[in-house]
Amino acid sequence: MDIYHGFFTLNPDVSDVEFADDFARFMEFLRREGKIESWRLMRRKLGLGPREFGEFHIMIEVENLAQLDAAFAMASRRAGDMERHHFDVNSKIADVKFALYRDFPDPNRLRGEEMF
Repeated sequence: MDIYHGFFTLNPDVSDVEFADDFARFMEFLRREGKIESWRLMRRKLGLGPREFGEFHIMIEVENLAQLDAAFAMASRRAGDMERHHFDVNSKIADVKFALYRDFPDPNRLRGEEMF
């Protein structure tokens, strides 16, 4: 499983619950289309966490990089329901930073032959 992370703050005057609703609609659209497996939206608690990470954190799980690439390809068309959902979320965020992680150790990892 690969996990796509996003860290960000909301633009001024954006309702946090309106954003959460828009994000949920977008993620469920992607899930129904088979472009992601699962997702989470989290908010920093008690101000704990590096300021540069922003107040919000998303995690989007995909089976593999091919599935993530299919989601990006769908978004790059800039049309239809995808574009509307994408706009409803992206227009509300600022200072976004992304990261990509994987489960470890990888399920296909062999042990004992590593040279480093």
